[in-house]
Amino acid sequence: MVLFGPLQMFVFGFPGNEFKGEILPALNEARDEGIIRVIDYMFVLKDKNGLIYEVEGSDLGRSEMLELGAGIGALMGLGAGGLKGAEIGAVMGAEAAAEHGIGFTQEDMDQVAKDIPKNSAALIMIIEHLWAKNLKQALINSNAVMIAHGMLPIDMFIKIGAMMAAENEIAKKSTPQKKPRAKKGTTKKKAATGKKK
Repeated sequence: MVLFGPLQMFVFGFPGNEFKGEILPALNEARDEGIIRVIDYMFVLKDKNGLIYEVEGSDLGRSEMLELGAGIGALMGLGAGGLKGAEIGAVMGAEAAAEHGIGFTQEDMDQVAKDIPKNSAALIMIIEHLWAKNLKQALINSNAVMIAHGMLPIDMFIKIGAMMAAENEIAKKSTPQKKPRAKKGTTKKKAATGKKK
């Protein structure tokens, strides 16, 4: 049985710091309904005067953190040295999680704070898709192989539409226009109506 659902990382920027108090309630709703779990997040805000505010956190307890650390370490060890490497990696991963935790560090937050401009903020979070945990197991049982995956943001469809419209305009301009052919005239013979003399 899989221990964790699929993990995904998001990076969001907030130019102008125009917060409406809607993000945290929406995130908590997804967490409360068991849709996602936040593995780790960091939020860095820099106000217009350059003052910095940093917050970091996780939904994981210590035992869950060690378990995830061991799982990630085992996978990395498997890639590096097969089954023996997986055993070593699991131990090292658990030890690393116990010492440093999972996810972002203070150094990561300091670097983000340095990079973002004044009057802006950044949110980086790793979430676990709990809703897909059983689906993940079913795919593993079927020996499925991930070929590709990705997000389909709304603005992508807008950009595709704009590109299609631009291509159509280019096609119209590059296609030679056919001149309309002149219609052949038709003449009708009038019947003679004159009387013979």
